[in-house]
Amino acid sequence: MQIDMHTHTTFSDGTKTPEELVKHAKDMGLRVIAITDHDTAGGLKRGQNTAQKLGGITVVNGVELSAVSLGETHILGYFIDPEETHFNQVISEVQGFREKRFYQTLELIEKQGMVIHSDDILKYGEPRNLGRVHFAKALMEKGYVKSIDEGFQKYLGRGKPCCPKKQRLAAEDAIAAIRSAGGDAYLAHLHLTGLAGRDLFRYVKELKQFGLSGLEGYYTDYTPAMQDAYQSMAHELGLKISGGSDFHGDNKPNIEIGRGYGNLNIPYAVYEQMRNGR
Repeated sequence: MQIDMHTHTTFSDGTKTPEELVKHAKDMGLRVIAITDHDTAGGLKRGQNTAQKLGGITVVNGVELSAVSLGETHILGYFIDPEETHFNQVISEVQGFREKRFYQTLELIEKQGMVIHSDDILKYGEPRNLGRVHFAKALMEKGYVKSIDEGFQKYLGRGKPCCPKKQRLAAEDAIAAIRSAGGDAYLAHLHLTGLAGRDLFRYVKELKQFGLSGLEGYYTDYTPAMQDAYQSMAHELGLKISGGSDFHGDNKPNIEIGRGYGNLNIPYAVYEQMRNGR
């Protein structure tokens, strides 16, 4: 009776199609997954259709929106209507911004003296859906780095020379877009925000005022102490809890859906409390 509320497909930076992802999740014994591609809802219909054909597994319509912050703020949206007008306007604007970032990243790589052509990246998809992991794969294929992780550590991670610094959305705008689509907004992987202790508490409390519904209380990279702290914070602030592996297929080969590094176990009760009151 396990679930995974944070997964990615080929519509963003995963390596499995929506159909492959849903089938893989069912084969792994999961009962519920959420498809949460970066800044797009393009794969949701295909995921839903596959779940209906297979039976025995539920797919929640989700999204992961990147927001402006000092660290890395990602807002997960659950139970969204991907056809809602305002939500789609926001997604369209964000994807236009992502396309600009695509060409900015190419320029930054060129400034480092490395030769990567746009076609080396575009074979993975359209600019509006591509991310840093695709550039890391191209750097690896060209021999500039030995792995995707090295590509991030040297060039594409936050603060590194080939990572554009700006995001399109403020966190409150990301939350508003999710809520306009009838969804609930959750703060993802809290340890990546760059905040801790009371600073993180104050930030989450501020996001709650903008309509945040919950926190990612289970996550692949959390230590037991982090998990306890974040779940306690959610309880103190009256927020719900979600949880996920952040599965990307072969782009993060050490992370398995529903299992993370092997230590992740998100009970079905988490999904039930997420649905409670909807």
